[in-house]
Formats: sequence, C-alpha cells, structure tokens
Amino acid sequence: MSHPTTRFVRAPHRKRARKAPVAALLVAALGVSASLALSPTQATAAGEIPAAYAQTYRPQLSFSPAKNWMNDPNGLVFYEGRYHLFFQYNPLGNTWGNMSWGHAVSPDLVHWQELPVAIPFDANEGVFSGSAVVDKGNTSGFGTADHPALVALYTSAKPGSQSQSLAYSTDGGLTFTKYGTVLDIGSSEFRDPKVFWYAPAKQWRMVAVQATDHKVSIYSSPNLKDWTHLSNFGPAGAVSGVWECPDLFPLAVDGDPKNVKWVMVVNLNPGGIAGGSGGQYFIGTFDGTTFTSDDPATYTPPSGTVLEDFESASFAPWTTLGTAFGNAPTAGNAPGQGGVSGYLGNMLANSFNGGDGPIGTLRSPSFIIDSPYLNFLVGGGNHPHLAGATLDPTPPPGPVFADFEGTTWGAGWTATGDFASVGPAAGTLCDQQPITGYLGNQLVNTYFDCDRSTGTITSPTFVISSAYIDLLVGGGNHPYTANPAPGSEPTAVNLLVDGKVVASATGSDSEAMNWVAWDTSALQGRQAQIQIVDANPGGWGHIDVDHIVFSSEAAVPVSTETSVNLLVDGVVVRSTTGPNNEHLDWANWDLRDLQGKQASIELIDNNTGGWGHILADQFTFADKPALSANERAHWLDYGRDFYAGVTFNDTPAEKRIMVAWMNNWQYAGRIPTDPWRSAMSVPRELTLQEIDGRTELTARPLIQLNSLRGGSLLQDSKIKLMDGTKALGEGVRGDTVAIEATFKLGDAQKLGFNVRVGNGQRTTIGYDVARGGLYVDRTASGDVAFDSTFPSIEFAPLTAKDGVVSLTILVDRSSVAVFGSQGERTITDQIFPDPDSQGIEVFATGGQAELTKVSIWKLKSAWR
Repeated sequence: MSHPTTRFVRAPHRKRARKAPVAALLVAALGVSASLALSPTQATAAGEIPAAYAQTYRPQLSFSPAKNWMNDPNGLVFYEGRYHLFFQYNPLGNTWGNMSWGHAVSPDLVHWQELPVAIPFDANEGVFSGSAVVDKGNTSGFGTADHPALVALYTSAKPGSQSQSLAYSTDGGLTFTKYGTVLDIGSSEFRDPKVFWYAPAKQWRMVAVQATDHKVSIYSSPNLKDWTHLSNFGPAGAVSGVWECPDLFPLAVDGDPKNVKWVMVVNLNPGGIAGGSGGQYFIGTFDGTTFTSDDPATYTPPSGTVLEDFESASFAPWTTLGTAFGNAPTAGNAPGQGGVSGYLGNMLANSFNGGDGPIGTLRSPSFIIDSPYLNFLVGGGNHPHLAGATLDPTPPPGPVFADFEGTTWGAGWTATGDFASVGPAAGTLCDQQPITGYLGNQLVNTYFDCDRSTGTITSPTFVISSAYIDLLVGGGNHPYTANPAPGSEPTAVNLLVDGKVVASATGSDSEAMNWVAWDTSALQGRQAQIQIVDANPGGWGHIDVDHIVFSSEAAVPVSTETSVNLLVDGVVVRSTTGPNNEHLDWANWDLRDLQGKQASIELIDNNTGGWGHILADQFTFADKPALSANERAHWLDYGRDFYAGVTFNDTPAEKRIMVAWMNNWQYAGRIPTDPWRSAMSVPRELTLQEIDGRTELTARPLIQLNSLRGGSLLQDSKIKLMDGTKALGEGVRGDTVAIEATFKLGDAQKLGFNVRVGNGQRTTIGYDVARGGLYVDRTASGDVAFDSTFPSIEFAPLTAKDGVVSLTILVDRSSVAVFGSQGERTITDQIFPDPDSQGIEVFATGGQAELTKVSIWKLKSAWR
C-alpha cells in the first residue's frame, strides 16, 4: 500500500523482522554443534528432577531446552524408533538470534533427551524453520535402501533473501551435511517448507509460505532436490499478519477411510484470534496439485436494517467537527491514500482527508436501541479509545523540571553508556518511525544507533515539593524490574528516592508520546532523582521522554484514538478501533443489555501520527452478529500461546500428532524465565469429527501423557455448586495436575475452576453461559507485569450439549492447556504464579450449577 508512513514501520515482535547480521554469524559451526544440554538422566538420584529442569517456571509436562532461546518446532519426524523434535534455537543466548536447529528425541513424546545442535547457523546463513522426512526409497541418493537418510528441508536466511535448502543425516539425526539451496524464487519472504511423501503420485510434496502475500505455495519433487511449482493457496481466512509455518495432511472424518479430508494449517503473526501469534486451519480437498478449501468463497453478513451506508452526497443527517472526514463520504481512497478495500457500495466514511494529520469527529443522530446487534465495517489505524483522555494538549501547570531543549541533557544531569557523548534529539533518529506528542523541538530519544544503544540518563538530586510529577513518555514497552531476565531489560523512566525505584513508567511500543502522572503527595520533602534507563538493545529497545513538570495536578492523557464509539447518555459504552490496515472488515456490538436506550455513534480521529485515521461503513441493526475474518477463521487454539503448530511425519499407526511453540511474539522475549526461554506445547492428537453438521478439527492431549499420572487427588460426582467459590479439599492442590470434569450448567452465568490459587493469585478456567464458550482469565495468574499485553482473558466459542459442558485441563508450572467437550475448542496460555500458589477451587456465579463428575490427578515430572 502507498500509506506515507509505512516505510517507517518496524515490526520487532515478528519472528524474522530482525535478521542476524553476517558478522554475527562468524562463529564456527563446530563450536556451536558441540553445545550439549543437560540430559535429564545425568547425575541425578532416582526420582529426582535434574537441577536444569527444576526451576520455578520450568515446564514438567512438555519439552524445553536446558538453556537459551527456542521458538518454532521443526523437522518433526518418527525415525528408527524415536520421535525427533528439531526446533529453532539460539545456541549462544537467551534471546532470538543465531538461528539453528536444536534437537531432542523421545521414545514416547513425553520423556525427552536434548542432543547437540543438529544444523548450526554459519557465516553464510541462518537456519530457519522447516521439516524433515525419512527418505525410505532413497530418492535423494543420500542414504541406502537399508539405511535411509534423514533429510531436512529448511529456510536458508541471508540478508534480503529466503530460499529453501537441504541437509541430510546418515547417523540418525545427530549430524547433518549441508547440501545447499534447492528452491529459490528470489524472495525475502518465502519460508518454512513442510515436506511429505504423496503416495498416489509416488513423489514428494512441499508447502511453503509467501509470507506477506498470504499464499501457501505447493511444489512437487521426485528426489527432494529438484522442485516444480504446482499451485498456490490463498489469500484466505485470517490475513491480518504474515503467514508462516504451513502444514498439509489427510485425516479420515470420524475414522472412516472412505471419507478423507485434507487439512491445511497456516500460522499467522500477528492477527491471531487471541492477539499476537496464532494458528489457523482449512479443511478441504487435495488432488496432488491443488488444495481447495470447503469454506465459502465469500461471506454474507446477517441481514438487518441499515442505519447508515454513506452512499449519499453528504454526511447529513450526521454531523462533523474538524476536517479529517471532509465534507462528504469518500469514494474509496482519499488523495494520497492507497489500498482502501472491503467497503460496500461506492463510498465510505474515511478520515484520511488531508492525510493523517487532520483530526475530526463524525457523529450520528440519536436513535433508540431496539436490535440485539449493531454490525459495521471498520478499518484504518489501531489507536483504541482511552476513557478520561482529553483533546486539550495544554501541559499541566507547574514549574518545568526538564524540557530537553538544550544541547546537553541539562545542568547537573549525568549519562552513562552510549548516552554519555550525545544529547537530546530533534525528533526521530536513524530509521525510526515518526514521534508525536513531544513539546518544543527536542526530547530524550534513546534510539541512537538504530535501537542498539544502551545506558542511563540521570537527573540531579531534587527535593519533592509537588503532589504530582507529570511527564511525557513513549517508546518501547519494557517495564522496569530489578533483575530482568535476558531480553526483558527495561526501557523505562524511574523516580528514585534513597536510590530505590518508587515509581516507574515505560512506553507502549509506540512513538506516540503521552502523559504519565506520578502521585508524589506522600513523598514531599524527600530527596529524589529521575533516571531514564535503556538497557534493551532489541526490538522497541528505546524510551522517549519529555517535559517533566512538578505539578499540583495529575496530567490527563491526550486522546490519540482512531475509533468507532457507541455513546449512551454521553458515555462511551462500546468502542472498536482499526487494525492498522486499509481493508475494512466486519465488527459487531452486542446490544442486548442496552435495549431501549437512547444512543449515538461517533467516529473519532484524534491522531496525527502514523495510521492516524479511521474507516467505517454499513452500520446495520441485526438479530445476529456479523463476524470478522478472524472470527470466521478456524483456529488450532484460542489461547495466546500456541504458535507455529506443525505435525509429525511417519508416526506409528499414521496418527496425526501436533506440537506448537508455547509462546507469543508479543512478549516472547520478555517472559520471566532463565536460563531458558520458551517451551513446546504438550503434544496433541488431531482428528476430524462431524459435530453439529460441521467437520471440525479436534484435539486431545496425547494419551501417553497419562503415564505421568500419580495418585488421585479427587474422584467425586454430583457436587452441587451454589453461587460462589468452593475449595475442593485440603489435599486437592498442585502445580502439575490433570483435571477431567463435566458440568451441568443450571442457571449459573459462569462456572469452572480456579487453579494455581494462593498469594492473591489465580488462573480461572471456565464456561461463560451468556457468551456460549470457554474462557481462561490469567489477569491475576502471578507475574503479569513484564509486558502490558500479557494480562488477558481468552475466549473460545463452544456450544453446550443439552446443558452439559466437559473440560480436560492440564496444569503445569507455567501453563494451562484446556480442551473443551470433544476437543473442538482448546485454549493454551502461559502463566507465572508463585511456586506455592497451588490451590484448586470450583465456582459458579450468578446462579447454581452441578459438577456432575470430576477426576483430579497429581502429575509427575517428565524429567524424572
């Protein structure tokens, strides 16, 4: 698209947005491959967990490396009696980089042994995601008929280039010989090959993504070395992020070999259903050349009464303020804009008139709410409504302590590290996107050396004499912690009293600066300093600070929203923003609790920076909600932490077993684990089932996990649940447990379990009757402060059957995995509770329910 700010947009949270520079690859491959993690069988007494696997947050039910960074599972294959799990791995540290293939093996997908690095990065390439196959027919010539080679296809990542390369092993996967590039289409966004044997043609097939084009390309080969393009699939389904890590495989519906469907898996980042990373799937047919989805080619929203379609020559009877929306609806793109799509008819409301700089409001006449839902199309900038914000940019009253308008940081200020020899910046630096919201001509901007700079900038000592210290803050979202895990180093501004941090602020991964207010009324008369800390050289590894004021008033944030709001009695009761995309998609507001209320709609553009506009069209009252592309998509998992899910090749009995990276690119580098970062999900077996007239991909925990069950903590039935929370008994607790439960809903509004309860912490796993689905609430689950996007509530639509809902729950030291009913809906979330938060409760709210059957087992560690 031709949006004028897009060339500045950096995506540090994306898996491959930051390539390792060639100089960083000059580490000997031999040295890398020699690194060997601690095996769980090394030097431990019988029944003890090895020290490397006994940490507070160490997963006990699934694989994680002994140390260092890990992400996508790669090369999943059953070979010579063992399951091989290769994975994206940094052998040199605990943050993303130096991508290589780590390696672990298991006899049962439960107990794992980590092996040396299998395919190391080198001076020429990073070794990105891919797959492995057993070349049983020796089509490649790398092995023999009696001893077939294990052949890996992976993405060779070089500056400005991604191509598919081959490596092979003749020693059971311990070491690989690099063969070289076998497929190159001249792209920098072509990756993640998944290869499988297609028996009907007696050839190999590959699926790989053209990531930013939202396409899966299908190729054929007789020998794994020479590849021919067959077809493309996509764009389809969810497309609000880059496509990654595809898979394609057949499954029999309800086990019927005469009714076989094919499943295309496509992972997506960002744009997952729960936010950030996620995985979607399509069910359809594959003829060896082309995959065809069973999904309808187009979407028809529910019919209803149109409130406004913006097809007139003016906005009347709607009214406008400001200039952003112009004098009338816009016919597609406004001048200087490109790529607007998805609207209906010929025109829409578009606040890009005059570019992203102007602001304005478009307001409807009042109306009475008399329909269950209001559906509409929305696009444009992602700048949510902030309650209590103001349009008045006037700074709070009081003496200005620092405005950073000079050539140095200021009299008495001191700096360390990369900031010792520089001073305030006149706006943006290097390749930074535009900064907005600062006052005057200069500010503190630690983006020196294109985000790699680190150090501190500290004020002189002063005596606190005001009720508030107000300041403008923007930049990276890395909250201050005293002992950050690698990759989570702070980008923060702190208030120090007696050398201790008593107040702190960080950015929101945005260059739009806004007011922060510290209440210092209880600290008056104390000596203090303000310290700006940038200890993070990674993505969004900088902080923006300006205009520090000692004030009697708390500064009010300035509104920067680009949103569509529903107002009742002058108060915003519903709000939707755009997705930083010029394509309009359906949104819906549930109005069932607002029937009979007088309301109005406001389109607000208060943003003058990048993506500072909103698009809207086709406001329609209806009896049912219109669903967005994300809501219509089929999701592998509705949690925040199930990404890059792919399946094993050559499993016994041809079972389809999937493993995913249990993390999310929104906060992957900040989770509080050390010396390792990231884990794999528990393996799940996939099936296709006919459920309520629909073919659904279902998932259940791998049955081998039952081998970890220890003593039974609870076996009970017909437990009456009153409105409230009930502990399940003194001994019913644990940090690793399995729960199987069936509920009768009764007249309760919500019901379920609280797990990892203690110290004011809990993770809630339940069923929401009104919304009709499962949910996981981790907002109070333990350490949630390391990233502002982490505290969250996940929801998965699931219809109760005859008023009954069944749950299977796996609780680990740092995660929960929830499987609903027949496994057609799952939620996987990380949590970071205190070690002694191990209580388990059952609850019902708003009425009564029955826990008709419950079984809870203590789970042993897979590392014993």
